[in-house]
Amino acid sequence: MISKPSRHCTVELQALPSRIRQVRRIISAQLRYWRLDPLIDQAALGVTELLTNVHRHAEPDKGCTVEIELLLERLTVSVHDHDPRLPVIHEAEPTETSGRGLALVAAVSESWGVRPHGDSGKVVWFTLPAPEPSMIVPLRPVFGMLEKTPARSAVAG
Repeated sequence: MISKPSRHCTVELQALPSRIRQVRRIISAQLRYWRLDPLIDQAALGVTELLTNVHRHAEPDKGCTVEIELLLERLTVSVHDHDPRLPVIHEAEPTETSGRGLALVAAVSESWGVRPHGDSGKVVWFTLPAPEPSMIVPLRPVFGMLEKTPARSAVAG
C-alpha cells in the first residue's frame, strides 16, 4: 500500500541557456509548492548540470523533457533527450573549466544513473531523499488570513 500519493511535474523544452534558467525557476517553485524547500538548491544544481550536458552534447537536437517526481520520501529528477549516447563521468583536470557536471550530480545526490530509452535517446536521473516532516518549512501565513482581524479600508469616509 502506498501511504502518500505520487507528485509529478513534467517540462518539455529546448536545452538553451535561457530555458535552463527558466526550468531551474520552475523546479524551485514546484518544490516550494510541495513544501520541499530544503531540496531546492540540490535539485536546481543537478537539473542545471543535466540540461547543460544536453545543450553541449546532445545530437540530433536539443529537445528534452525534465521530470520531477516525489514518491515515498524520494525525489527523482530526470532528463530525457534524443541522443542515444550514454554519458560518463569525466575526470577533469584541476585547470579545466568544464567537465565536472556528472561529478557534481553524483556529489549532491543520493544516487544517479542513466538508462537507454529505446531508440529515442536516454534518460539521466538522480534522486534526493525528502526531508523529515519536522524539517519542512511551514507555509507562511498571508497577512490577516490566520488571524481574525477586521478588514480595513484605505478609503476615507
